[in-house]
Amino acid sequence: MKKISIGITDFKEIINNNYYLVDKSLFIKEIMEDGSKVLLLPRPRRFGKTINMSMLKYFFEKTDEDNSFLFKELNIYKCKDVMEKQGKYPVIYLTFKDEKYLSWKDCKSGMKFVIGNEFKRHKYLLESNIMDYEEKETYKDIMNLKADDIYYHKSLLSLSMYLSKYYNKKAVIIIDEYDVPIQGGYTGDYYEDIISFMRNFLSGGLKDNIYLEKAILTGILRVAKESIFSGLNNLSVNTIINKKYSSSFGFLENEVENILKYFKVESKLSEIKNWYNGYVFGENIIYNPWSILNYVKKWDEGFQPYWINTSSNDLVKSLITKGGQQLKSELEDLIQDKSITKEINENIEMKEIDKSTENVWSFLLLSGYLKTVKKTRKPDGRLVCELAIPNIEVKYLYNEIIMSWLKESVNNDEFNLMLNSLTNGDIENFEDIFADYVVKSFSYFDIGDESENFYHAFVLGILVALNNKYRVKSNRESGYGRYDIMIIPKDIGKNGIIIEFKKVNKRRKETLNTAAENALAQIKTMNYRQELIELRVKNIIELGIAFEGKDVFVLKSSDS
Repeated sequence: MKKISIGITDFKEIINNNYYLVDKSLFIKEIMEDGSKVLLLPRPRRFGKTINMSMLKYFFEKTDEDNSFLFKELNIYKCKDVMEKQGKYPVIYLTFKDEKYLSWKDCKSGMKFVIGNEFKRHKYLLESNIMDYEEKETYKDIMNLKADDIYYHKSLLSLSMYLSKYYNKKAVIIIDEYDVPIQGGYTGDYYEDIISFMRNFLSGGLKDNIYLEKAILTGILRVAKESIFSGLNNLSVNTIINKKYSSSFGFLENEVENILKYFKVESKLSEIKNWYNGYVFGENIIYNPWSILNYVKKWDEGFQPYWINTSSNDLVKSLITKGGQQLKSELEDLIQDKSITKEINENIEMKEIDKSTENVWSFLLLSGYLKTVKKTRKPDGRLVCELAIPNIEVKYLYNEIIMSWLKESVNNDEFNLMLNSLTNGDIENFEDIFADYVVKSFSYFDIGDESENFYHAFVLGILVALNNKYRVKSNRESGYGRYDIMIIPKDIGKNGIIIEFKKVNKRRKETLNTAAENALAQIKTMNYRQELIELRVKNIIELGIAFEGKDVFVLKSSDS
């Protein structure tokens, strides 16, 4: 019986230790047949990038040990023309998956350590006659982390040159998670430093390098050509939008079915779909491999958000929190299992992510937090996608972000008491807590129009917090007009609630009281309660809530 591997990313270790492996070996054939010299394959984290890169390393690398046995039980072994090239190339293998730091000083040290270790892995080169004395001394300095920065900038080029001369064969370069240090630079305020380093490092090794056979890079994002791939005309990029390599990362449905059958948990397939399915790579429906393997290993513990809990989601939280009212309004639709249509920028530059709403949605799609429902190309080549939340697991993250974001301005007990007071019809107590909540929140949601940002934050909060017992609708048609919030009980014996928000209009000489009265008048005039009546909800509460700066006034309809 094979074992489930969690966190084991070395291909050889998986094969040698009888771990269950989903056969992605035809990925090698696809790489070999791709005419591009340099391939960039961005995919979300934990979707099998590192295992695939490790597999490529053991396939390509010429070593004293014959590694062809690793592939004997895999599909690639049947491709004799491809297998003839197994173990024939010198390989440079680098992974930057752990190189994310708070400062540029630490990041640069980490990058040098990774590069130095790869030089150390090939230290047999020092025993050859392919280098003169000075070159050997520089090689030793790089290996021992003592070289000047310029030699690390040129290290990819120099190591590929030495390997090519030693083996009389061009080198294969494999770089896993190339953009993790760049994300660290974005969040740690050393973006320009890491971009400068990566531009010199990658350009040296990948641009016009006569010692290069092929290079394969993975990461989460395609970083714009202008930033680090400047002038690299031999670069081919295949994101999750493209058809090529779309089945090489993540699990296809038949692969998941085989796993569940092998470990005798196939009866859970429909629930597994709801939790971990839903990603779309090219035209393939993809399951999250990290979550599938964790679930199969711990199926008796029930469904859990395994992928979401693997690492910090601070960047996603920051982008959503800082987003304006348009982003938050569209997030309301997503939380309610609706889709939104957005133009997608496949060439995001990290420092531009938070500069527009479209860039935020593009980042969330390419990094696995959204899926494409439908995609089209405009005549000028721009990509437009219909987007939705992929599954329960990812929705869990959005809910967590929204609730933690709200609770930074009010503690959990107060927030729950406020909503309980609202749904139970204790409007006096609701108003007291709500007024205090508004004051605290306005200092936190201080972007643009405070009342608008607070309104969307509040709506998102109740969408998440009341989801189990109520349906919450926002800005939707009802009767003869539109309401701001309608809270519809799943148990029709409970209170149904309609809330209309109004901002005091001083030009019309409104007061808090008259603005709240106008809000209630709108509810009645537009017959907003009609939807609740048709749903046979008998107890209907109508509230007009008026804002003036940080002051708030709640007025309940006398008919409620």
